[in-house]
Amino acid sequence: MDKFNELFAQYNWQMTDEEVKQEVQTLLIAHFAENNTPEVWKQCLHQIDLTTLSCDDTVEKVAGMANKVNNFSTHFPDIPNVAAICVYPAMVATVKKNLKEKIGIAAVSAGFPASQTFIEVKVAETLLAIHEGATEIDVVISVGKFLEGRYEEVFDELSELRAACKAPVHMKVILETGALGSAKNIYNASLLAMQAGADFIKTSTGKIAVNATPEATYVMCRAIKDWYEKTGEKVSFKPAGGVSTTEEAVQHYTIVKEVLGEDWLNNKNFRFGASRLANNLLTSIAGTEVKYF
Repeated sequence: MDKFNELFAQYNWQMTDEEVKQEVQTLLIAHFAENNTPEVWKQCLHQIDLTTLSCDDTVEKVAGMANKVNNFSTHFPDIPNVAAICVYPAMVATVKKNLKEKIGIAAVSAGFPASQTFIEVKVAETLLAIHEGATEIDVVISVGKFLEGRYEEVFDELSELRAACKAPVHMKVILETGALGSAKNIYNASLLAMQAGADFIKTSTGKIAVNATPEATYVMCRAIKDWYEKTGEKVSFKPAGGVSTTEEAVQHYTIVKEVLGEDWLNNKNFRFGASRLANNLLTSIAGTEVKYF
């Protein structure tokens, strides 16, 4: 048994996919309503990585997003601002030039979204994004290699990227949970990413059909909890892709709260990757349609 199968065996995930689904349903039935409040909606907005990852992104569009963030407190003085702006590497310099608020500048990197390129390219792109001003780097695991059981190769790639993301730059590792096929794979991929030094583990790219589901969030939070109890290392969590409504945000918030506890309910340890969610949360808070972002 190689070291990664030994790692997986040490944590020994046992729940079936159906058991995960039932547990999530039970949890949400019991606790969703108590979290579906304006204060939680405001907190969820404070945890957003405001994201634009389109092929038609322009300097004007990205600069406009940064300026919206800069002016947010003028328009919404009682609501805390978003946590970060997330863009492609080529737009990092635009965010840095225009952003005045002291929030994160996140860049997807390392062959996003498919991760199907050479490790040398992944490392170079990551270093260039950091050089341009990124304070957070979102990378995708090599999903195909993971599904083939080539765990050491996946780990080595993430370790090289971790070395490129020297502190205080954070590395968020995207598992692309919709492609992993089972709760057990999601749990084991979470362990592998944390073993490689991930600051965050993240569900999805938003670029495939199945993205952040409540079930994936539950499994990843269980992995984070188990890792923390065994190592004392607190790893952060980010659901991304498909989280666009207030109801969906509160579902994920509820799962994080119940599995990981109050210590994770802040924008250091829990983020949402989202583009449409911010306006929908603002609409829920205001009680009338808001199209600010």
